[in-house]
Amino acid sequence: MTFRAAIDIMPLPALLDPQGKAVSSNMHNIGLANIGNVRIGKHITLEVEAANLAEAEEQVKLACEKLLANQIMEQFEFQVEAVELVA
Repeated sequence: MTFRAAIDIMPLPALLDPQGKAVSSNMHNIGLANIGNVRIGKHITLEVEAANLAEAEEQVKLACEKLLANQIMEQFEFQVEAVELVA
C-alpha cells in the first residue's frame, strides 16, 4: 500500500528562532502590528510503501528521527494517510 505523510518540523519552544524573530519584528512595517511571536519551520510531504498504516507511521518516525529533524533543536509531528487509488 502507498501512504502519504505530512510532516511539520519546528524549532523547540525553548530555543530562539532568528527567522521567526525577524519576521515578527517586521510585521508592523507592513501594517500587521497585531501579528507576533512568529515561528518558522519546515513542512515536508512524502510517500511511503508499507504493508499497513502502523508500519508506514514507524518508517516516517524513523525518517524524522534519523534524517529530517535535528532533535537537539527541533521537534516534529506528522500525519500519515493511505493514498486513494483512482480507477
